[in-house]
Formats: sequence, C-alpha cells, structure tokens
Amino acid sequence: MAKIDITKMSSKGQIVIPQELREDFAEGDKIVVIRNHDQIILKKADKFDKQLAEDLEFARRTEEAYKRIEAGKGKRLDFDEFIKEMKTW
Repeated sequence: MAKIDITKMSSKGQIVIPQELREDFAEGDKIVVIRNHDQIILKKADKFDKQLAEDLEFARRTEEAYKRIEAGKGKRLDFDEFIKEMKTW
C-alpha cells in the first residue's frame, strides 16, 4: 500500500522526508533523483537498475493521469475521500 505524507522545501532547497517514508533508507545511502515535470521520484541507487522499467511505467501512467486531469476528465475528491482511495491501491 502506498504511504503518503506532506513536507515542505526549506529556503535552501532542502526537503525532509518524513520518518515513516524513509524507514528502508539509511544514512549514507545513495539515492537517484528523477524529475518528470512536476513530480520527483527518489530511488535507492542499489535498486535503481532492478526497478527502472517499473518506475518508468509509473511515470508514464502518472503523466497520462495529469493530462486527463488537465483535459477536465479528472475526479475531484476531498482529503478524506482521497486517502480512502489511496488505501485501496
């Protein structure tokens, strides 16, 4: 199941990854950063090659979803409905 949290960027461009979302990461781990328009994907470098195809497919599907939303074909949910929907993934 996907985990979701909210964070913010500091004036120095730093972002804190909430503790619950970084439980499989350790200090010193190398992380690959992928930007696709307005989304950023973080991947542990040692798993990057193994899951590259899966990540690219996720990015492609996300881009398609954004295009549908921009075309007015999206579905509006309030916060609680959104979280409920995410738990079904």
